[in-house]
Amino acid sequence: MHKHDLIAGCALVSDTFREAMARKIFWALFGLSTALILFFLFLMKIDVVEGAMATVTLFGQTNRKMTDVSRLVRQVHGGIATFLYTWGMALAVFASSGLVPTVLEPGRIELLLSKPVRRWQILLGRYLGNLAVVGLNVAYLIASVWLIFGWKTGVWSPGFLYAIATTVFIFAVLLSVVVLTGVLFESSAVSTMVTIGLGLMSPILAQHTIAEKLLSSEWSRWLWRALYEMLPKVFDVGRITLNLVRGDRVDSLMPLATSGLFALAVLSLSLYIFSKKDF
Repeated sequence: MHKHDLIAGCALVSDTFREAMARKIFWALFGLSTALILFFLFLMKIDVVEGAMATVTLFGQTNRKMTDVSRLVRQVHGGIATFLYTWGMALAVFASSGLVPTVLEPGRIELLLSKPVRRWQILLGRYLGNLAVVGLNVAYLIASVWLIFGWKTGVWSPGFLYAIATTVFIFAVLLSVVVLTGVLFESSAVSTMVTIGLGLMSPILAQHTIAEKLLSSEWSRWLWRALYEMLPKVFDVGRITLNLVRGDRVDSLMPLATSGLFALAVLSLSLYIFSKKDF
């Protein structure tokens, strides 16, 4: 890559980041993250006595029980990571759905194409800029919650920080679908529906072992298995995240590899279609 290409690419990423701030997308995500952080900071109280007695106070209600405090913290971390991975991911996809349609608006795309930048740089800059917006918010939220729990309990469980990497990773995978559907249909609504639809299909397709026993025909079993192998494994990566956070064993990293290959293929297809598109 030439120096000019690198500078142009960084400028487009920065432009996308500034647009997200101007359209209040970044600040909305930042505000929601801050609200959740304040929830754990002020509304949840955890007292630890002699490393065994944990008193948890939430909304004025106190629950005291003898337990392994480290295990309790990992369980709470797991619940938070699951919440962020599902609902936080859906919110991030919704916020990102206008990523491509806005840049393809009449007048704006012609202005961008008139500049000394390549088409793939425009689309890739939008992708990386949006990924930076969400990634920074995810890192801010998870790291802050980790610090709060460490401060309140004295238990510093590093496994919770793995959720930053896996959550940003699966968002990068889903964002590639947002980009492709945006290029094809130029509609933020379609981008949202298709991407969320893939996320909803994932836990169903993940039950392929059970499905293969229930389906009566060989072709239907083959189709189910093929869809599971080809599409992003949002559910499986979520399960890996939960295991990492709780300190449990991770049997296979294959869902990460195949989901990454899916994102690479979809993003490459998006860049190709965008380079050939007439404006």
